[in-house]
Amino acid sequence: MAELRYVRALNQALSDAMAADPSVVVFGEDIAAAGGPFGVTRGLLEAYGADRVRDTPISEATIVGAAVGAAMTGLKPVVEIMFMDFVAIAMDAIVNQAAKARFMFGGQGSVPMVVRLPHGGGVSAGPQHSQCLEAWFAHIPGLKVVCPASVADAYGLMRAAIDDPDPVILVENKALYARKEDVPDDLPAVEIGKARIARPGRDATIVTYGAALYTALEAADTLAGEGVEVEVIDLRSLQPWDEAAVLESLSRTHRLVVAHEAVEAFGVGAEIAARMADIGFDELDGPIVRVGAPFMPVPFAKTLEQGYLPDAGRIADAVRKTLA
Repeated sequence: MAELRYVRALNQALSDAMAADPSVVVFGEDIAAAGGPFGVTRGLLEAYGADRVRDTPISEATIVGAAVGAAMTGLKPVVEIMFMDFVAIAMDAIVNQAAKARFMFGGQGSVPMVVRLPHGGGVSAGPQHSQCLEAWFAHIPGLKVVCPASVADAYGLMRAAIDDPDPVILVENKALYARKEDVPDDLPAVEIGKARIARPGRDATIVTYGAALYTALEAADTLAGEGVEVEVIDLRSLQPWDEAAVLESLSRTHRLVVAHEAVEAFGVGAEIAARMADIGFDELDGPIVRVGAPFMPVPFAKTLEQGYLPDAGRIADAVRKTLA
């Protein structure tokens, strides 16, 4: 076992993938000489050279467009968009090209690329640098979307994303980069589409992902003091998502809360709630309750942002509501 930070786990996954496969290349704004705005690509330029680790102009459309072309002609690009908010400029290349190439070419081609998107608030970065937009991509057939919460999963899902033959959106919460955990010396890849039980319980299920996992675990600790044992499911993968694992948990607890940092309206939680109301209706003994951010831009002011982000108190109240 060794202690590892989330940011270092991502860095190690990139380095290990590049060492194992010379077709893996990395490019984006300030990712080479500077090592990335959050340090995820630090040291890769020195280790693998300027042909495989490239700084780009400030042009997200160019970055992702070049990645699609590179992926279709034999490389495995991993590109970083500095903040998830900026990916709007690159949506055509992701949604209309990368996501649809396999289908449009009758399965004869693929686009093995990874788009890294740092998302989330809590760092007073303001409304144009703090959004959680993963639901955009989960809605697009042809894309896979993953969002690791733990340090081990940051490594494992990065490796799985790079190895995948199709485009993968890797969502990283900025608030997690400094997180430390003890991890095994040999970190394995994590299967895309498989959730994990972060905390077992019997009275209600909380389904969550990303940084909201730790808020949900805090809520579960609070509720345990009231004699309520909550099961917490870390989705890890948003598209495809592990509906079998969620249904299995619901069949044991009979109550469901879905929590995420993203805006509640039309979010990932809405899909999970609708699906469980369909296939899990007979298991429900109470209403499905969603917890998410309000329908407004992310505030810059620290006090306002704290009120904007879903906290453990709101998640605990949601569990109390479904138990009532």
